[in-house]
Amino acid sequence: MTTSLPRHPAIACAPCEAVLAQIHQPAVQLALWQRPRPAALAWLDGIDLATIADIDCWIDTPFQAHAVGKQLHAAGFPMQPATSALASDIVRQLRSFAAITQSPRLRLRLDVVETDACRRFHMDYVSVRLLLPLVGPGTQWIMADAPPHGPVQQLQPGHVGLFKGRLAAAEPAVLHRSPPIAGTGQRRLLLVLDPLDQTANDQLSGRAA
Repeated sequence: MTTSLPRHPAIACAPCEAVLAQIHQPAVQLALWQRPRPAALAWLDGIDLATIADIDCWIDTPFQAHAVGKQLHAAGFPMQPATSALASDIVRQLRSFAAITQSPRLRLRLDVVETDACRRFHMDYVSVRLLLPLVGPGTQWIMADAPPHGPVQQLQPGHVGLFKGRLAAAEPAVLHRSPPIAGTGQRRLLLVLDPLDQTANDQLSGRAA
């Protein structure tokens, strides 16, 4: 896996949250906030993800940490003060993403992934999708015009990636996929946010990346 990111007009990356707004630039198809996972979420590495259920719901503004916390507890996350840090970080992403997409209603998914899920490089049928890996290998991505066996990039835990989809880009410049983990015993915890602009079929799908 390569660590040096390609210099390309379709990629905007920086270690600051402000870079996410670059997804509005016509040429940009991936805005990547290269942040480390917050130290307050280190406890997630000790969670048995086999005991955690997926969360998949639509959530409206105003986004509140206590409401997200209830979802986390119902999914099997422990009733402990540390869980509030996860709820707070999710709410931070909800508020930021809603402001960027101007969508007062968002689909929130917190997926436990133990298969290859979307194992082919693809572009989603959305305007833009937020992907935030929290535990395990992160989403992989490539340039659409990369040669076969070209370099594959990968989000790290804590990175926030906004991937433009087919509803906003006529031609793909960036493709992404789930990292191949089937048969390894690994599990991933992935936060996915979508605005209320998808086709009906994709709104009902459980696709993860």
